[in-house]
Amino acid sequence: MTTRIELLTEHLQLQPHPEGGFFKETYRSEELLHSPDIGGSRNLLSSIYFLLVAENFSSFHCIGSDELWYFQEGAACTIHVLHRQGGYTKIKLGLEISNGETLQTWVKAGDWFASETNGEYSLVGCAVAPAFDFKDFEIANRNKLLLAFPDFQDLIERLTRDD
Repeated sequence: MTTRIELLTEHLQLQPHPEGGFFKETYRSEELLHSPDIGGSRNLLSSIYFLLVAENFSSFHCIGSDELWYFQEGAACTIHVLHRQGGYTKIKLGLEISNGETLQTWVKAGDWFASETNGEYSLVGCAVAPAFDFKDFEIANRNKLLLAFPDFQDLIERLTRDD
């Protein structure tokens, strides 16, 4: 019997993501943005499916663009954000708005963030503008992140991979 996770992975053609979870890019605009702030030219927008499963998590990482998150199906997921200016935000992305969940949210460029499902799986969509580029993608070094955010040791140790 095929599980929902197996069906989603196969049907959506999801592949492992370096930060954890599984993804498939579904859109990349043809139009380009030209700016020295982004190192030249970049597609305006990209979008992916992103699947988190109970046995995995998305490790703390940061990217050079704002990222919008949209809940699709499954259990709610929690996005943990360590702001580059200091501070922490916990976002619950899901359907139960009366329980503090939201259907969509964003993470600002340069903030460190990690995510995990609150159940068996969470399927979300993520849009990045200007478009995602692996040259702007950095997986957190646990020790460096601990130095920058010492008050969040337990969270950082739980949601980073061994260096």
